[in-house]
Amino acid sequence: MEEKILKTFEDSLARCSANPGFLDRFYEVFLDSSPRVKEKFVNTDFVRQKRALKASLHAMLLATGDGKVGLDKYLSGTADRHSRKEMNVGAEFYDYWLDSLLATVKEIDPKYNAEVHDAWEKVMMSGISYLLSKY
Repeated sequence: MEEKILKTFEDSLARCSANPGFLDRFYEVFLDSSPRVKEKFVNTDFVRQKRALKASLHAMLLATGDGKVGLDKYLSGTADRHSRKEMNVGAEFYDYWLDSLLATVKEIDPKYNAEVHDAWEKVMMSGISYLLSKY
């Protein structure tokens, strides 16, 4: 992936992460996106979940920057956990997840624009495609 896209994503992620309400707001939007999503998270420890999400956003950056090798290196464990065999997170959930994430970034990142949107979408879709390939 182009370095400019990765840098735009990384800078936006830093701005979003600097806002202490970023992950809370994401989960508000995500859980409200579908009754099925809300059901999937009924017994979730959100302190732990937010920690995992924060790590996975950084892993997506690292994985995407290193191509196929990076995807295997940084996302194989996440792919295993989200697979049909474990948490059974299918394509429908990723659609809700990405839409919710992009909406939250738009709300939180003070420098949000079309370039930022595209960078988030491209980085996240690279990782999501990998996760779905291992489903």
